[in-house]
Amino acid sequence: MEQSAAPPPYRRIVEEIRSRIDSGTLAPGDRVPSTRRITREWGVAMATATKVLTTLRQEGVVRAVPGVGTVVAAPQPQRTARPGPARERGPRETDSGLSRERVVRAGLRIADAEGLRALSMRRVAAEFGVSSMALYRHVANKDALVVLMADAAFHDIVLPDPAPDGWRARMEAGARLQWQLYQRHPWLAHYLSITRPQPMPRAMALIEWTMARVAGVDPVTLLHMAVTLLNHVRATAAGFEDDLEAEQETGMDQRQWMASMEPVFEGILTSGSYPMYGGISGHDEDVVTLTSLFEFGLARLLDGMAVLVEGRAPGSGGVS
Repeated sequence: MEQSAAPPPYRRIVEEIRSRIDSGTLAPGDRVPSTRRITREWGVAMATATKVLTTLRQEGVVRAVPGVGTVVAAPQPQRTARPGPARERGPRETDSGLSRERVVRAGLRIADAEGLRALSMRRVAAEFGVSSMALYRHVANKDALVVLMADAAFHDIVLPDPAPDGWRARMEAGARLQWQLYQRHPWLAHYLSITRPQPMPRAMALIEWTMARVAGVDPVTLLHMAVTLLNHVRATAAGFEDDLEAEQETGMDQRQWMASMEPVFEGILTSGSYPMYGGISGHDEDVVTLTSLFEFGLARLLDGMAVLVEGRAPGSGGVS
């Protein structure tokens, strides 16, 4: 008689952690082992440890809490079954109350709190206590859901009224609206692409608004200006999602992590081998932050574009 194949290592670890939760060793709200602890305790690679936590999140067993880490999720209340043949009515009754907008908003809540890696159709379905199949009557698949989520996020932007008249003030205002958007939705900056852009009318409307007061440049140059500004904001804001994922994996926020690295950095700064880095000794520890990088880069970009828009040298062309 053939023996069944052994489960893959990540599945075995998932079941062991679930067993601790079922037995009460880990209660709702308790932190579960981080990826680093999983690699040490079970002797597996980081990729396997990451898959363990991802699987537990997808199955609704754990959830990520910013500033805390990955914790045991509270048990979902049992839903009372309706009378009637379960096999006939089950799939239909799970769709009760669902709509595309509700599915998109649930996806936004999950991605905002736990990152895009935690998002799955099964995870969204768990928010409603339904099967994944119930979602497919409203969204085609996960990729289509994320496009709708991104477009919905841009829809929430409120444009200033009255709008700035000057080209520079308008571009700065548009950049700040994007920056604030990425702070509310940390996953969004990573998702957007300048090489494979998704058709998102609301995002395109914001960029049109941002560039509406630039005059005197050809269309190709104008588009380069728009994408360059977008990419500065997007690339800098990608750090929000990076930090969220790192916090979930390590259980340390950015300040705690920097504090743990302080002895190492202190040795580097005082070694004399890195004079540029050594020059910041004595400054505040947060002298360089995502916000300071955003502000510095935005000002320098607009300074350079001012030369292009207001002081173009005679005979100079646009973008070649």
